[in-house]
Amino acid sequence: MSEESQNGTAPGMRNAGVALACFGVFAGMVGLSYAAVPLYQLFCQVTGYGGTTQRAEQYSDTILDETITVRFDANTNNLPWDFKPKQRQVTLKIGETMQIAYLAKNLARTATSGTATFNVSPPLAGAYFNKVECFCFTEQKLEPGQSYEMPVLFFIDPEIVNVPELKNLTEITLSYTFYPLNQSTAEAPKNDEAKNQKLGG
Repeated sequence: MSEESQNGTAPGMRNAGVALACFGVFAGMVGLSYAAVPLYQLFCQVTGYGGTTQRAEQYSDTILDETITVRFDANTNNLPWDFKPKQRQVTLKIGETMQIAYLAKNLARTATSGTATFNVSPPLAGAYFNKVECFCFTEQKLEPGQSYEMPVLFFIDPEIVNVPELKNLTEITLSYTFYPLNQSTAEAPKNDEAKNQKLGG
């Protein structure tokens, strides 16, 4: 009787088992790589890591006497839009709710859609930058030559003053980058008046 028969296994069965195990490990690695991006984004949104801002359902109940300046930055990546902040910066009290706007215009001859990513600098401040309303929450679509005024409603969490690393912080930068949307349709801003507004220049 052969050694394979005594052990109850044949070389072919052993090889098939090894191949199956290797395939399982490979499939698991691929699955983890696809899950890594959304899990990382969720982690950033919860913790503010990497300058990711927070989404708030209500305004702050506390407004401090201390002020902070928020600067606004705008970028596009492979999207034919003129995109810029309506005002370069504002100074507000910590805890005070402030509304600003970004301006976008489609420079292409066809309708184009985009979605915005955003971050805050310094990154640690992202956990205390709360958005109540933002165009970045939804996909945006612009018809040829059409312009939008896109609002952002936000406040700085008063808890920021209790963070030792941010004790002397006087300025925060909010930055947006619009990317092309690979879907055929997108949700437009809710403000109907803003949809018809034409940008100067």
